[in-house]
Amino acid sequence: MKRSFFEKLYKSYNKHEYIHPDPLEFVYNYTEPADREIAALIASSLAYGRVAQILKSVSHVLKIMGPSPAAYLLNNSEKNIRADFAGFRHRFTSGTDKASFLIGMKRAIEKYDSLGKCFAEGYKTGDANFLPALAFFVAKIAKLAGVKKLALLPSPEDGSACKRLNLFLRWMIRDDDVDTGCWKQLPPSKLIVPLDTHMHKIGLKLKLTKRKQANLRTAVEITKAFAFVSPKDPVKYDFALTRFGIRSDMKISDILGLDK
Repeated sequence: MKRSFFEKLYKSYNKHEYIHPDPLEFVYNYTEPADREIAALIASSLAYGRVAQILKSVSHVLKIMGPSPAAYLLNNSEKNIRADFAGFRHRFTSGTDKASFLIGMKRAIEKYDSLGKCFAEGYKTGDANFLPALAFFVAKIAKLAGVKKLALLPSPEDGSACKRLNLFLRWMIRDDDVDTGCWKQLPPSKLIVPLDTHMHKIGLKLKLTKRKQANLRTAVEITKAFAFVSPKDPVKYDFALTRFGIRSDMKISDILGLDK
């Protein structure tokens, strides 16, 4: 595909009005970066399963946390956090999972001042992408939570495509009408495509990959294909492309018809 094709998609669909029903919509309920990064990690971590259930679960968590997720984490005891989420359930995620996840975030913010600074500590400018920093971030929050692993934060070291975490990074690092740009100190050129079965189908259709599994190697391969078109911002077209098949009025089969 030519750059003009992807630019046409970007200009047509990379707009705030197309965010719903993406859980990113919850992040825009807040204006402070401290609240946005917390809401974003919560929303992206629960982005598995049916869309309606994802939105319901994210809404439930953030409602408990009140008008400021940052204030909730910093001003509540760990005992209170565990009590508040004792009855929570989102598919395979229990209230215990959610509370440990939030406590890890709370301790990370207390230690580093923000999630962004915690992530940045694991990043080296010579890294080819953010995967080493992501592995550091996941391990650090799990350690601070007092557990070996957090179910809601899979690590790239395990071969996971880390779709939800790469989605979180896109929201935080890119800056346009859709993505928030809260973490301005980090380069979008190091982002990896948030790959799930949906984006994998699009990648196959557009011949960005021939790989049959939606794993980390495939995510890196598709990202490299996008980098030929947009080297400084290889996930620039992710949002526009993934509207097809997510929104009821836009089907994956319609994508190729736009190449005119």
